[in-house]
Amino acid sequence: MRPFDYVSVTDVQSAVQTIATTPNAKFLGGGTNLVDLIREDIERPGTVVDITRLPLTSVTAVGNGVRIGALVRNSALASHPLIRTKYPVLAQAILAGASGQLRNMATVGGNLLQRTRCSYFYDSASRCNKREPGSGCDAIGGFSRGHAILGVSPNCIAAHPSDMAVALTMLDAQVEVESVRGTRRIPIGEFHRLPGQTPHLETTLEPDELITAVEIPETTKNSRYRKIRDRASYAFALVSVAAAMETRDGRITEIRLALGGVGTKPWRATEAERILAGAQAGEAEFRRAAEAELAAAVPTEQNEFKVELAIRAIVAMLREVNP
Repeated sequence: MRPFDYVSVTDVQSAVQTIATTPNAKFLGGGTNLVDLIREDIERPGTVVDITRLPLTSVTAVGNGVRIGALVRNSALASHPLIRTKYPVLAQAILAGASGQLRNMATVGGNLLQRTRCSYFYDSASRCNKREPGSGCDAIGGFSRGHAILGVSPNCIAAHPSDMAVALTMLDAQVEVESVRGTRRIPIGEFHRLPGQTPHLETTLEPDELITAVEIPETTKNSRYRKIRDRASYAFALVSVAAAMETRDGRITEIRLALGGVGTKPWRATEAERILAGAQAGEAEFRRAAEAELAAAVPTEQNEFKVELAIRAIVAMLREVNP
């Protein structure tokens, strides 16, 4: 591990001022991803700015929605009565991720910023455009069973690892960020970037910005999260689905759908939603919508099974949330 300076801050303004005036600085929240990346010599901060003492740890009702501080621990969020009652899909997604020990440390803001678990990204002997822009991608043509099939590019096929971010994407969350320039709000669908020509740029967050909160609007409580993986716990998704639906007289009046494990970012299934809006709720329509969403998939030989797996997972989840 390379040496670095350590700074602790106690208020948001000090935090953003420090990051704006300190070259090569990184914020430290729970550290469940950053510390690993530093140990692996992938992240090389000159200064680590400890933000764990900032007052960003509350979950509060805002109108009909909810505001979640960026330093709320994942385990605390999953068990919060407001989240369990109004947003069960979010609680389910968080509990499907990582382990109990990691959830006790990981923060909401850090979860949104966690980097891919692609083995080539972590292997310094491999080519990786996320780690070293322009070096190439050894996952393409390599071992790619767990990689993405949606939103891929010739430069990167790494899957986004977060469960929580999939649920937040389905819920149309807004990410509040702060810098010395002031406050701005980023729709969750615009927060993560597709790899394109610049896979090393993973979010629209500026280097000197701090996530301070996530806000979720009111939505149907009839929501669920399902994660399909190789083992029952502590494994990343092969396919995951966050879904919410309401119907009236058998027709779909509200539909929200997002996918994990298959996209280079948390994947909002907009094509499936378009087909299902106003449609008769039923197996045939569910299947048609799922197939349309996966029509854009670009799988490798090793992960082409994800196409049919995702279609079946979508159909099963829509059947489950069909009132």
